[in-house]
Amino acid sequence: MRFFSEGLNYPWVKALLGVMVLAMILSGKQTRRAAILALIAVPLSNFVTDLFKKGLPMPRPLNDPSLTDCIMRVGYSDSAGTASAHSANMMAAGVMFVIHLKWFGAPWFALAVFVGLSRIYNGAHYPSQVLLGWVVGAFMAISVHLIAERIRKGKEQKAILEAEPVRPGQTHEPTQP
Repeated sequence: MRFFSEGLNYPWVKALLGVMVLAMILSGKQTRRAAILALIAVPLSNFVTDLFKKGLPMPRPLNDPSLTDCIMRVGYSDSAGTASAHSANMMAAGVMFVIHLKWFGAPWFALAVFVGLSRIYNGAHYPSQVLLGWVVGAFMAISVHLIAERIRKGKEQKAILEAEPVRPGQTHEPTQP
């Protein structure tokens, strides 16, 4: 379980993820869209969890003086544990890939669940902090998706309006695609 909490500390994991994202971007239109939107949603999720940590600081299990029997399996952290950024970031990617890739996104979603559970198992976060991270990640993925869809539909509507000339005395009613 420790690997799911500290995987990005290994250079080969970073390289593998980089190759996977690059392959997704170079693949078909749907996987490219999913990868690019995930690359937008993940840092936004991280930013929101940082806002929670600064605005509503709560101790991590490994920093909580009332827990004398806490087993710490990951390194010490000075930051607050209000919302798990690891959980939020992975959930943002997982939800985005499920939205766009359907069942092919399921492994990413499962990975997000494993990362969150590992944060609890390793003593880095309380379950409520992981749950908040998952909610933040899912919310950011859905928000980015909805904004991207609105932009895409607006561009399609604009293209339709530009493609159909309006004759004098005629009102322009856009046709439905």
